[in-house]
Amino acid sequence: MKSGLKIVSILFLAVLLLAAGGGWYVWSSLQPVAAKNEEVRVVIESGTGTSTIAQQLEEQGLIKNASFFKTYLKWNGEGSKFKAGEYSFKPGMTYEEIIAKLNGGEVVKQEGVRFTIPEGFTIEQMADKLAKEGIVKKDEFLTAAAETAKLLQKENSTPFLIPQDTKLKHPLEGYLFPETYELKMGSTAQDIVNRMLLETENRFTQIPNWEQQLKDRGLTVHELFTVASLVEREVVVDEERALVAGVIYNRIDDKMRLQIDATVQYALDKQKERLLYKDLEIDSPYNTYKVDKLPPGPIASPSLSSLTAALSPEASEYLFYVTKKDGTSTHLFAKTYEEHQRNIEKSKKQ
Repeated sequence: MKSGLKIVSILFLAVLLLAAGGGWYVWSSLQPVAAKNEEVRVVIESGTGTSTIAQQLEEQGLIKNASFFKTYLKWNGEGSKFKAGEYSFKPGMTYEEIIAKLNGGEVVKQEGVRFTIPEGFTIEQMADKLAKEGIVKKDEFLTAAAETAKLLQKENSTPFLIPQDTKLKHPLEGYLFPETYELKMGSTAQDIVNRMLLETENRFTQIPNWEQQLKDRGLTVHELFTVASLVEREVVVDEERALVAGVIYNRIDDKMRLQIDATVQYALDKQKERLLYKDLEIDSPYNTYKVDKLPPGPIASPSLSSLTAALSPEASEYLFYVTKKDGTSTHLFAKTYEEHQRNIEKSKKQ
């Protein structure tokens, strides 16, 4: 009898010891790892599950046991709000501190490049500016733009159906949105072109009813961007953009040459402060003093306001306009050539 009690006591004690040992093991596994004054970077990819995250944290020496961390998350209803990105942790952080960082998306601030492309810039001007600022080489940017244009000419996945026209100086001209950009350090020329093209698509497709408006005017997207680029280079004051767009359409409808100086500037190898009469004779498909209708493509990157104006021009009977010389950058408009000549003389006196 005594022997039986002794055995039971030993077994009970063993169970207690095992329970205590198990409890201690669980408690120990839930404690932070030894604190170290060092940074540990962990990258959480988009869509990564809690099991994978827990495994990453264990492998990086930030927690003791991935299974316990996952169970802790489940018990506390955590893990569903974790955000992707690169995180910086230090060994010794508690579960609560790690979870708070992942929930808050406290990612490492990436070093990046910031640059601004002004409205009305050409691809050549963009390439020069980016090269001058040391972001990418000029030839790399031009090559990336050319290769991207070739892809767009072959596919129908975006609204930008660039024609395979050999007359195009830069096929992607007009499709890289003028804006201030921030990209990761080390971004390639192709990364920059892709980002700018995506910005153009996002901005353009947000214009209400753009597809129906294009259909009503009988225009392709490429023709619209061409008109918008002319408006961008001709107009400074926003209030006049729709009116100038209307003048362009009026001249096209009346089978008049557009005779827009900005197209001659684009055709020239270098921009000139003042065009000479001989410049208007340059042999180029972009010279609207010599060719009928629109040039083969955009001559610059239009702003959203110019795109909107080209989609919704202001109706008028005007066929001519001339810039005032009073410093306002506004125009005098005319219905006839005679009235236009009077406006030219008038503008000189202002």
